[in-house]
Amino acid sequence: MILLLQNIVRFVLLVLVQVFVLNNIRLLGYINPYIYILFIFVLPVRFSRATTLILAFLLGLIIDAFSNTPGMHTFATVLVAFLRNPVINIFTTIEEGANPEPSFYTFGVITFIKYIITLVLIHHTAFFFLEIFTFVGIGQTFLRIFLNTLITSVILLGINSFKKK
Repeated sequence: MILLLQNIVRFVLLVLVQVFVLNNIRLLGYINPYIYILFIFVLPVRFSRATTLILAFLLGLIIDAFSNTPGMHTFATVLVAFLRNPVINIFTTIEEGANPEPSFYTFGVITFIKYIITLVLIHHTAFFFLEIFTFVGIGQTFLRIFLNTLITSVILLGINSFKKK
């Protein structure tokens, strides 16, 4: 019950911060951090894949509704939710029966950093290529992907560093 309540609060808080604060920030014309994806990243490892995909769909749909980006956040978020478990399996092995929430403490510092950066890079690549939907100005698109991945990853790692064991 506590886990359910904790995830509901996390979902609502991340959506509110994204919609009302971060969507109004555009640093250097390129950088707009997308921290709402942290919700998907920190779900327990053995969380139902179908439920994860549904939650990712709802999360992306809500962000799309407030950001005027029809389907782009939804696609990128569902893609990340779909690839989350394979990425976890690439970087770490989870003991049978264990169901940790991904964090510095459960994955280890280096593994968790690689996990976050990989998923953020996947999300941002999908999102920005959908946004531009052309290969014209591909250099600028790669710059946006790189800068946004860097800033979003640093923010997500910073948020997670406050989490207790």
